[in-house]
Amino acid sequence: MCGFLVEYDLGGQPILSKSDFLGLLSKSRLRGPDSQGWFSNGINLQLGFNRLAILDLTVAGEQPMHSHSGRYTIVFNGEIYNHLQLRKRLDFSRFTGYSDSETITACLVEWGVFKTVTELNGMFSLAVYDKELAEIHLIRDFAGIKPLFYGWDERTLVASSQYDQIFSHPKYNTKSIDPQVLKLYLEQHFMPAPFGLYKDTYQVDPGEIVTFKNDGKITKTRYWEMPKASAHTISDREEALLYISEKLSQSVQSQLLSDVPLGAFLSGGVDSSLITSFMKNHSTRPQVFTVGSDSQIHDESERAKQFAEAMDVQQEIWNLSAIEVLGYWEEAMASLHEPLADFSILPTYLVSKLAKKKVTVSLSGDGGDELFFGYERFWSIGKNINYQHYPSLLRKAIYGFDKYTTGNKRVNRVLLSSSQRAAQQGLHSRFRKNWLYEIAPSLQSIDLPDTYKVYDYSNTKDIRQLLSHMRYSEFYGMMQKTLRKVDLASMQNSLEVRVPFLDKNVIEAALQIDPLLSYGKGKQKQLLKALLSKRIPSMPEEKVKKGFSIPLSTWLRQDLKKVVREQILDSDISSFGFERKNIEKMLSHHFEKREDLKWPIFTLYALTKFR
Repeated sequence: MCGFLVEYDLGGQPILSKSDFLGLLSKSRLRGPDSQGWFSNGINLQLGFNRLAILDLTVAGEQPMHSHSGRYTIVFNGEIYNHLQLRKRLDFSRFTGYSDSETITACLVEWGVFKTVTELNGMFSLAVYDKELAEIHLIRDFAGIKPLFYGWDERTLVASSQYDQIFSHPKYNTKSIDPQVLKLYLEQHFMPAPFGLYKDTYQVDPGEIVTFKNDGKITKTRYWEMPKASAHTISDREEALLYISEKLSQSVQSQLLSDVPLGAFLSGGVDSSLITSFMKNHSTRPQVFTVGSDSQIHDESERAKQFAEAMDVQQEIWNLSAIEVLGYWEEAMASLHEPLADFSILPTYLVSKLAKKKVTVSLSGDGGDELFFGYERFWSIGKNINYQHYPSLLRKAIYGFDKYTTGNKRVNRVLLSSSQRAAQQGLHSRFRKNWLYEIAPSLQSIDLPDTYKVYDYSNTKDIRQLLSHMRYSEFYGMMQKTLRKVDLASMQNSLEVRVPFLDKNVIEAALQIDPLLSYGKGKQKQLLKALLSKRIPSMPEEKVKKGFSIPLSTWLRQDLKKVVREQILDSDISSFGFERKNIEKMLSHHFEKREDLKWPIFTLYALTKFR
């Protein structure tokens, strides 16, 4: 994992001096503390790189890196797990080292940009300068694991691994806020690609190539996108278990490639335990890391300990009281280099901090919930499928009747949403409209961006089709937020986190399996649970999903009251169009226990904190 910075100006010369450019590059130094590199074409291009050395720790792996032909220069953040296999397919044999960066440059020479990118299996953000055509390609991996931000005003391109580097550049530090993106952030609690909070700032979409030509034109090419509807080929449970087991095993094995110590996060849940079990198959007593709390309701550390003992792995457990966790608040919040309101960034930061004491790379179980229908909302929306297409008045009547006769055993409040997609999108928003429009009344007349299509699907009576649509939306919605959280928290600790569930082959395998094998009331992620039971039969199935959590509602009323209040109210909230008196009203409602408003308060806090 690394951090890079690109500046390319069509006017004929860089905007920043070398020293100022390196100063801006240093904002991402924690992403790559091992070495720093710089390149200029002497005309209008600068590339900078902060390296976290994982493969080929010698100078042969340093960046910016030039192809042997001299045509291409790259900066690259991430890991390519199949790069050694790709080398075997190349005519080129004069490699100076064994880094995946050098493999990419050789592939570019032989295959060009598009074919190279489609052949890569890994997590990556990549900037490619083509000297021959005088153009730059910005490329992001198919799942969106690694970030890639950019600013573009039709003359100056600035691209980087952190959003704060974009709006700190003199071409973009005076840009105004885009009100449509602000509203999207407040509703979804993060900044989805391809949007940037400030005008003329953007993100590369997952699976996209953005090309900047020397005449100022840009083109966008989507080289991979999860299908909204997939025709599954595997409906037999045992066949599905065998298939996904094989793909996960191969994925974990390929992601153990490292020249530095490597471990895994182990929470005690299904996904991280599965990843650890496959890791044990391919390495001797791997190291795993667990963070526990003093909450009996949320703590998973005891179950994680049982898993570790059953698998015979080396485990480091860090048990913290709520007060101890609170002591790391400011450290964790320093990782917010972009607006992101997910307070589980704090436990993610802590487990990353624990892991970094022993390893430089860690595997995680992220992605399993999205691919294998692990969230309860799949069921809560799906159970209403026979009624969601009815007119509003009839849906209200059905809901009321069912509530009176059965206590809503057949339908739930989701039925009152205007559509299935509106229900799914609404379940991700914790900022109620009444408070949103009190705080930011100008946003009431603002629409979300026209190009925000994450939840763009029609009602259906076909449950498999609905599940496929919802999986697509979770993949490009909630999962992107989770990946941003993990990237920010881990990189603040100079730790690389790899995600075996989001290996290209695992994703495509999941699409081949009948969704109904993982769907039903209380049957979320049933296929993965069955696989875990086969692999670790001594462990009983977890009946109640837990997870390291923090008592944020209480903290905001006590220990964090002063710091959060000051952070929000002392910021330039007028630049967001917020009403100060109504923010004070919201804070008072929470502090006085009239409402639990931790989500909107933390959303405002994260927005003001990152700037």
